[in-house]
Amino acid sequence: MKRFARMIVKHRKLVLIIGILLLLPSLYGMTNTRVNYDLLTYLPEELDSMKGQEVLDDVFHKAATGLLVIEDMESKDVLELKQKIDNIEGVEKTLWISDLMDITIPKEFLPSDIKDIFYSGDSTLMMIEFTHESASDETQTAIKDIRGIMNKQCFLSGMSAILRDTIKLADKETPIYVLVAVILAVIVLALTLESTIVPFIFLAAIGMAIVYNFGTNIFFGEISYITKSLAAVLQLGVTMDFSIFLLHRYEDELKISNNKEEAMAVAITKTATSIAGSSLTTIAGFLALAVMKLGLGKDIGFVMAKGVFLGVVCTITILPAFILTFNKLIHRFNHGTVLPSFNKTTNFIIKHYKKFVVLFILLFIPFIYGKSNTDVYYNLDESLPKNLDSIIALEKLKTGYDMTTTHMIAIDSDVPSYQAKEMIGKIEKLPGVQTAIGYDKLVGPAIPYEYVPEKLTDILEKDGYKLVLVNSSFKAATDEQNKQLQDINDIVKSYDENGMVTGEGALTKDLVELADVDFKNVSIASIAAVFVIILLVFGSISIPIILVGAIELAIFINMGIPYFTNTTIPFVSSIVIGTIQLGATVDYAILLTTRFREEIRHGHDKFEAMRISLLGSVKSIVTSALTFFGATVGVGFIADMEMIKSLTGMISRGAIISMFVIIFMLPALLLLFEGFISKTSRKWSRN
Repeated sequence: MKRFARMIVKHRKLVLIIGILLLLPSLYGMTNTRVNYDLLTYLPEELDSMKGQEVLDDVFHKAATGLLVIEDMESKDVLELKQKIDNIEGVEKTLWISDLMDITIPKEFLPSDIKDIFYSGDSTLMMIEFTHESASDETQTAIKDIRGIMNKQCFLSGMSAILRDTIKLADKETPIYVLVAVILAVIVLALTLESTIVPFIFLAAIGMAIVYNFGTNIFFGEISYITKSLAAVLQLGVTMDFSIFLLHRYEDELKISNNKEEAMAVAITKTATSIAGSSLTTIAGFLALAVMKLGLGKDIGFVMAKGVFLGVVCTITILPAFILTFNKLIHRFNHGTVLPSFNKTTNFIIKHYKKFVVLFILLFIPFIYGKSNTDVYYNLDESLPKNLDSIIALEKLKTGYDMTTTHMIAIDSDVPSYQAKEMIGKIEKLPGVQTAIGYDKLVGPAIPYEYVPEKLTDILEKDGYKLVLVNSSFKAATDEQNKQLQDINDIVKSYDENGMVTGEGALTKDLVELADVDFKNVSIASIAAVFVIILLVFGSISIPIILVGAIELAIFINMGIPYFTNTTIPFVSSIVIGTIQLGATVDYAILLTTRFREEIRHGHDKFEAMRISLLGSVKSIVTSALTFFGATVGVGFIADMEMIKSLTGMISRGAIISMFVIIFMLPALLLLFEGFISKTSRKWSRN
């Protein structure tokens, strides 16, 4: 490693040139990586709801559906609007009353089954089917074109329209997230480090690592909008401590050697060794997300693990080259910091360490309970501002048509007509079901068989399948709708064992069930991975238990707070926050414990060793935690998307909670169990 370090130091200008040149392909990759805004597409393909979606797509071309509410408009004008929408590229077809009967017939004379579907007061409802799935470029362009011909009397909703608004909002806000994170990180670093120039050098090196990370995402094909919105901010916060460790080690080596090149070579060697364990635990924490059955876990996990790795590489290559290049400038603008010496804090912790152990144990009780009982939401629309066009339209559907979600049922066309009617009748009697539309229900009493329009047949019966549309007044992801879907599924299976129930509600129900399993799996995998790495790094059975226990308390406190503040969090938070917090802040615990072991090996008793360790580590821990906090808290305040606001808010809070737990409670645990640690650890002391 020392040979590599000396090569970096000697060829620092070449390192910077190569680093800058690598930005070009990275920028190309970054701009050409597709972003997926539909979280439901990350569900496993073997689920009935996903198989149903495939049938809708391949057979009925109902990969995506829009619902257009039109208020106070003459029928002839609605028909004209319908014809314009039909001609838009990406629109498969539209369905309105004109497809079933003559629009000159007064709606008062229409069969109630038909009237209730298409009319409510002075408004009418038009269904729009798109050729491609909701999140596709073609459908999103079609949504844009439809809105271009709409007037103030028209309100377009449905998952496709909601995704369109999500895309616009995310594209507008993501650059602002990064800008705010950078500004706040610079402020924190300027206040806590001794040089005015260093924060900008740190950000230049980390910024290059972030661009490399986003550029190499092109090899994944696409990333989720959540990953795109958070990855840069998280990578900045998570890898900043590596830069801080290198700088502090370099400054220490300069006190020993006046040769800046030799000092940096030693700093690179020692930093690479010290951050090896820290970076591995962080990478393992993110990779644990890959055990999720929901594909979103792999998306976030792989991108962030890659980002941490690239952050380490840039810390031991590009950052040293920057520091040596601007060494004179760095020291010319040195100044004092706002951080105290922490002497009093250190003495207080050591004096009262037994009380902190008691506090550590007592805090577990309420926050385990709070974490287990925090309310979670799964609906995408709940994370969006209420003034978005699609959300306003969704409210129109709820109030005017009592239609909150639409279920789609695909059954075999061999199911006899009378059985299909019977099935639809049973479904209509279920609580919360407003209407159920099927070919076998509409033909006969409402429309004679000989007058069935070809378009209606094409929509509801095709290529060996019958399609039934069920409108529900219940909201997706609620207990009422999940019960309703279970009842519908039971009814459908009793008539066709291969029948499939799909749509937003069914997909979300599967999402809820998967999330519960994923949460447990990710927690176990992340803890196990971090535990094993710490065990190997320290050669100890006891240290992993103590370190992971300390971080888990910080996680329980962070995850339990929403319960006590009566806050509902997005399901993504409940799954990934623990892993992110564990992987990102276990570095602080490793840093302190490594220093404590080092001082024990120097022959100090445990109290003196802890005093030296705290005085040598607290500034780095506080600087790193505050930078992580600054990089994320600003995003939490400005984000309009509730999901992003919640995630960044909890991440920033978690950084501060972890900081306090590591500074005040971990030393207490290490002091109390030092004798046990010595007996269960390899080469703990010099004896």
